[in-house]
Amino acid sequence: MNAKKIIIAILVLMAFSPAAKAFIGVDTLYFNARAGYNEDVADGRFLGKFFGDHLNLNIYGTMTDKVGFRIRHRFNVAPTAVDPLRATDWASLLWHPSEKWSFTIGKQAILVGGYEYDSVPIDVYFYSNFCNNLPQGYSVGVTANYEIVDGQSVTLQVANSPLSYGFSDTFAYNLAWQGHIASWWHTIWTVNAVEDNFRRFIGYVALGNHLVLGNVAIDLDLIDRANLHQSNLFSDYTFITKVIWSVGKWNYCGKIGFERNDAANVDEYGRAYDTVMAPGYDYLYGGLGVEYFPYSDNKLRLHAIWFRDSDNHHNNFQVGVTWRFDLIKR
Repeated sequence: MNAKKIIIAILVLMAFSPAAKAFIGVDTLYFNARAGYNEDVADGRFLGKFFGDHLNLNIYGTMTDKVGFRIRHRFNVAPTAVDPLRATDWASLLWHPSEKWSFTIGKQAILVGGYEYDSVPIDVYFYSNFCNNLPQGYSVGVTANYEIVDGQSVTLQVANSPLSYGFSDTFAYNLAWQGHIASWWHTIWTVNAVEDNFRRFIGYVALGNHLVLGNVAIDLDLIDRANLHQSNLFSDYTFITKVIWSVGKWNYCGKIGFERNDAANVDEYGRAYDTVMAPGYDYLYGGLGVEYFPYSDNKLRLHAIWFRDSDNHHNNFQVGVTWRFDLIKR
């Protein structure tokens, strides 16, 4: 029996044992998974496959009235020699010393603005080039959050760089405002100074906007990336629009994104300032879809989507299911 099966067996036994509620302060423990069938169509060729691309263990718990913890482990991600915790997105302690202040230490999401980037991966069917090719979206770091008023907070984070792999001596310094401009306009805006493996810094200004207009939700993400030595600081960017129209148990979805990095964005040695988006590269992607939630708790989701991008011009048609199974919930 391998390590993953042993972990699952232990957790299941503890969840159904009489002492489950006393299990080191675990408040919530659940698995969620996604699987489906994808048909890739191009030039009269049809390539179909069944897939399972997510199996996640999620744990939330409390140690004291001011200290909690969070763990999210993805069984579909393989650890590496440079990052033995690559499959673990979250392994953090959360400290709330007061109503206004909170601190997080450990493996956590690197704080870059934008709603596509911020979304839980199991809820994203296709990504931008920037999000897809970022070496890591989760790393070890420390975060301090201050709630200015209810629903408005400023966050400072220092973490290993998203442009490195695993535990490195390169860092990202992130400042975020998470709040709302109006009751219908929510934000995740960040300013980031990110160190790459050449010891250079690239800056991100990431403006994520979530608009709720009745039963229509719109995400507008703009991410500008720039090195101070670039001749044009607005020549490397990502723009994404996503719309979800909710009608009863149905979501009707559309998403489109465009990204560009000018060919001139290289240093004196010909190295790209942006190591994620290649200079001289444009990328257009988008798709349409429908989601169905048969039960009121939304723990089961069926989806059917189509998506395409400008890299290979393939049409992808996909149907699938996402589900959640609670072991402990109190």
